[in-house]
Amino acid sequence: MYAIVEQGSKQYKVAVGDQVEIELTDVAPDAKTIELDKVLFIGGDGASKIGKPYIEGAKVVASFKSTAAEAIKKGPKLFVTTFRKRKNSQKRIGHRQKHLLVTIDKIEG
Repeated sequence: MYAIVEQGSKQYKVAVGDQVEIELTDVAPDAKTIELDKVLFIGGDGASKIGKPYIEGAKVVASFKSTAAEAIKKGPKLFVTTFRKRKNSQKRIGHRQKHLLVTIDKIEG
């Protein structure tokens, strides 16, 4: 059984037992679990459910390795380059996005 959930501005295909890096959200630092309630699709057991846009009453429960504060991980460094065809007008800025590393416990719905 798998599900497609929306977290932030991205969609993730998850199954029970998967480790997924999701976008950072506001979670209490001592929290152990997080519920993802924006479920778009559930399938894999022959029957499937499609949301319009979300499935009502469906949720995905995920847990952190220890606490939410320790599950924060930095992503790869991305570079933004601005270039204009003028003399000495190049600009390069770096950015690292933070993610939450979660393990999917169960899919309800």
